[in-house]
Amino acid sequence: MRIVCISDTHLHQAFPIPVGDVLIHAGDGTSMGTQREVTHWLDWIAAQPHRKKIVVAGNHDYLFERDPELIALLMPDSIDYLQDSGTRFRGVKFWGSPWQPAFNDWAFNLSRGHELEEKWKLIPNDTDVLITHSPPFGILDRVLTRPQGEVGQTTDVDVPLGCEDLLFRVHALRPRVHVFGHIHDSYGTQNLGKTIFVNACICDEEYKPTHPPIVIDLPKKARRP
Repeated sequence: MRIVCISDTHLHQAFPIPVGDVLIHAGDGTSMGTQREVTHWLDWIAAQPHRKKIVVAGNHDYLFERDPELIALLMPDSIDYLQDSGTRFRGVKFWGSPWQPAFNDWAFNLSRGHELEEKWKLIPNDTDVLITHSPPFGILDRVLTRPQGEVGQTTDVDVPLGCEDLLFRVHALRPRVHVFGHIHDSYGTQNLGKTIFVNACICDEEYKPTHPPIVIDLPKKARRP
């Protein structure tokens, strides 16, 4: 199964998306999360040829948190939107969640500790592909450069910004793949144990679409004897 991973596109759509079986967008498809932006984003995803298209929301996608009933009306039938929920495709189990450690006045903010831990407890133990907007703590979660000219910029540089409780849960679950975004500067992949970690941010810290989609070829699961 070929999985194409993107995240943090922020309304940028003029870049090639590789062919594959599954297209995953790990949040922040919009800039301000307005209805117009959300519709533009979802229509673009729906137009892609992949047989399975999966989306989670991100901290910029305010409408998903403020008006879930409207999101249900706007969501194309060809997209699986996951918010603490799952889907299956060809025997592979996917689970998605938008939450992140609280920072400024973003969408899907929760306090570190108990609030986030409760969300991660919802992830089923047999999840094959985990999709979150937030990275786990210490894995592809550092801002390495400070954007120039941003007013009120408070993000620390070269400090882990991911979620500690998500890291603990992922270590316990050991999914085959964990896809996320959020931290633009840490785009890339990392293999730890049995898990491939994917920071699929398309945009860099200056919100320019400089990173290509990441493709993961997922082998068939071995059958139990």
